[in-house]
Amino acid sequence: MSLAMSAADREAFLAAAHVAVLGIGAPGGPPLLVPVWYTYRPGGEVTVLTGRESVKARRIRAAGRFALCVQRETAPYRYVSVEGPVVAFEDRVDAAERTALAHRYLPPETARAYLAATTDQLSTDVTVRMRPARWRTADFASFATAFS
Repeated sequence: MSLAMSAADREAFLAAAHVAVLGIGAPGGPPLLVPVWYTYRPGGEVTVLTGRESVKARRIRAAGRFALCVQRETAPYRYVSVEGPVVAFEDRVDAAERTALAHRYLPPETARAYLAATTDQLSTDVTVRMRPARWRTADFASFATAFS
């Protein structure tokens, strides 16, 4: 029995709001693994905003690619992991895109407060876009159904 998700299921799962773990390799050292907010639309690119001078940005710039993993943390467990090349490293953050990202992860009032308190990110962050090239998935719901 395969636990792999269909292409439509994996893209829908990735498009849902999850806090992701972003991974970037490092020559001769361990990978950097950090939680991030992100956006994704089926068939599109993964978008991450991060500090221009952060370790994350420097490693992404050097590697030219990164991986992202999202999961459901309650049974039945599911995960999607994507890896691919950076297709855009934009030295700016679009205010509307940043606003949409905050509202994706925070309740409206909290999002507004967060955006007001972190306006400096409009000039200190960068936008990174990655095209998923390799997918790894598992959906344990089918496993649980088969044996219940």
